[in-house]
Parts: sequence; structure tokens; C-alpha cells
Amino acid sequence: MATIAPQRPECRSEPTAYEALKKHFEEHPEERPQHTHKWDVSRSDIYYENTWHPIFREMREAGPLHYIPESPFGPYWAVVGHKAIQHIEALPDVFSSSWEHGGITILNRLSDEEREESGVDRRELPMFIAMDRPEHTGQRRTVAPKFTPSGMAEMEGEIRQRTGELLDSLPRGEVFDWVDKVSIELTTGMLAILFGFPWEDRRLLTFWSDWSGDTELATVRELDEMRWGFLHEMAAYFQSLWVERTHDKEPGDDLISMMIHSPAMNQMRPEEFMGNLVLLIVGGNDTTRNSMSGIIYQLDKNPDQRKLFEQQPELIPNAVQEILRMQTPLAHMRRTCTEDTEVFGQKIKKGDKVVLWYLSANRDEEVFENPDKLDITRENARRHIAFGYGIHRCVGARLAELQLRVLLEELHKRRMRVHLAGDVERVRANFVHGFRKLEVEVTEF
Repeated sequence: MATIAPQRPECRSEPTAYEALKKHFEEHPEERPQHTHKWDVSRSDIYYENTWHPIFREMREAGPLHYIPESPFGPYWAVVGHKAIQHIEALPDVFSSSWEHGGITILNRLSDEEREESGVDRRELPMFIAMDRPEHTGQRRTVAPKFTPSGMAEMEGEIRQRTGELLDSLPRGEVFDWVDKVSIELTTGMLAILFGFPWEDRRLLTFWSDWSGDTELATVRELDEMRWGFLHEMAAYFQSLWVERTHDKEPGDDLISMMIHSPAMNQMRPEEFMGNLVLLIVGGNDTTRNSMSGIIYQLDKNPDQRKLFEQQPELIPNAVQEILRMQTPLAHMRRTCTEDTEVFGQKIKKGDKVVLWYLSANRDEEVFENPDKLDITRENARRHIAFGYGIHRCVGARLAELQLRVLLEELHKRRMRVHLAGDVERVRANFVHGFRKLEVEVTEF
């Protein structure tokens, strides 16, 4: 069966997720979510404007978790302390990740009436990160072998070659967008390799990732049909790849082939298949691409640390950990309490939404000295929880670290210094935390 690809992003007339959401709120400003509580950190503007730091600092000073009684996403507990997040993550039976209870983002689960109104039978997207044991264990084990130390060793040569070739192709003496030319290109290419995805269509992965990973977008009912249309397009494309690979005489080592030959995943329902695709695409795309942009932003804003990087390349592995701490590519994860319990003196009731703000924990003064300062020599940089903690810690963490390390090593090998030289635009979202545009210019040191 031949794969019939939809139009590539650069050829299609449909808007990107960002364009659609921006246009909607320009036409309907009254629908923009309203936030009345001073500590309601679900508001996307504080991440877009990069003004979130003092709010979380004030919250941490007052305690590790706080009840927010009202927000556009309903009431929730905001967990802002490093120790408190690790404690909750270590109790997966009490604090559920399951999509059946609400899933892993601050979004509310749609009621039966809302699902009926939307005209789609099922709008749930089960994925293994949004499952509890034992389902989570079996599905995670299916893809985990791809991300072992030996798996990383096999991939490093190809990652290094692709990174080097891309850096060599960058223009000199002119301003360009680092996000588009480097961060998106490297991470989308890596995803294409992991999936065995047709190379010429790789930018579709970015297009689908943006439409599936935006929490605010999912609250706008008028965009539901368009959003779900793109997700079904994604599922249909991958389904055709699945059918092709079931007929392969020799099973491949790409993620789709691994799913096909896994008892835990080869009988997935369509919505579960779609959910796991969203997980792997957003997890492998948005996160690493925003860290790759964060590296450039932070080194430019901290010239003393850039000088250290240029003079002491042996610091690169630790610099990767410090960048992950500073950037924290996913701002939060959500859990739902399954029984009445008490955490750090606060009584949490069964059914309560508990939101773990990773980007706050990574600036916790009780763990990291002078936490708002980039320090690539920081001895405990590895204590960051940008990848989460416990049984749901990011399965692709090693691959993300490898890609970031190789990027820094190849920049250093070429004595490339990347300066901010124009617009810096951040993602307007409370889940994915990063950059939409980063205009730079390349020189040498």
C-alpha cells in the first residue's frame, strides 16, 4: 500500500496552529481566557512575555503548593516546590496520570455532553504517559529499547553528521531565524529517522505537533473541527506506514515497527494509536527544539558563561543539564488525586487536579543557589526535573541530552558564536515552553 501524503506545510493553505489561535482571539477578544486569581499561573501571557519568574518566586516563598480556586481550566492545586513535585511523582497510585481521570495537562476532560456537541464520538487520546500501571509499563517497555545507552551510541554518528552539515550550511553575515533553520530542522529530522518517516515530508511532523500540543488551542471550540481534522490526517498517514511495515519480511528497528511487534501495542484502538503518536511527536519535537533555542538565548544573555563554554569545552555535558534546568521545555504536568490525602500540610481531596510546575521547581532556591543565573559549572545541575521524575520520567531523555551535547560540541568545533540579532518571540502557552522565533547572526570566536 503506497503512502499518500497530505500537502506539506509550505504548500498548504490551512493556517498553522499559532496563526489560527491568534486570528481567533483577534476576532473574538472577549473569548480570551480570563484569570482573576493572582497566582493562577495557567495564564499564557506570562510565558509569552517572560514575566513568570517573580510570580512563582512569590508562591515558593509562601509554600510548596497552593490551591487556585478558579481559572479558565477550573480549580487546581499549583505545586511549585522541587521537593513537593518529586514527592507527588513518587506516588503514582495516589496521583494518577490516567487520561480516564483527566490526563497529563491542565485541560479539563470534556463532558459527555460536550463530546456529543462537538460531533465526534471519541475525543480522548490515550497515550502511555497518560496511563497508570500496568498499561503504562507494557507500552513504555515497547519503545524504551530505542533510547538505551547502546541505542544512543548507534545513533550518535548520524546525529553528529547531520548537525555538522546543517551548521556548515548556515549563512554568515546575515540575520536568520535559528528556530526554523536549526532547532526545528534538527529535531524534525531526528523524529523522521526514529519513525522511519518519509524524509521529504518531515515538516508535517512539526505542523501536526503544533496543532496537538497547545493547551489553549484545545479550549477553543470553534477550532475543534480543524484541529481534529489535522490529527486524523496524521493518524491516517501513520496508519499507511503501519500497514506497509506489517508486510515487511524483516522487522525494522523504527518506532512503528517496534509497536507492530509489541503485544502491548499492536492491538491499539485508533484513538490510542493517535494518542501515542501525539506523545512521541510532541515529546520528541517541541521539547528538544525549545532547548536548542534556549541554549542560544541563554549563552547570549550570559556572556561570562559563553566565554567559559568557548574556553572549556569539557564543561559541555554539564552545560546541557544547566540549559535544561533554565529552559524547562514543558512548563507543567498534571496529576489527579485518587483518594483523600495530605501533602506538606495541605489536604488534597479525591478528584482534585494537581498541576506540577516543573519550570518553578527548576528555579527552587532551596535546591539551586542563585537559580535565575545560568551557571554551566553548577555542581547539582543534574537535579533539574525538566524530564519529570519517577515512572513517567521522559523515555527519550538520553536522546534529548545527546542531541543537545552534539549541537554544542559541533558549534565549538567550528568556533561558531551565535548572537541574538533581531526578534525574540516566545510561545504563548502554559504547557510547551519555548521560542517561536529567535533571529540571530553567526560569527566566530
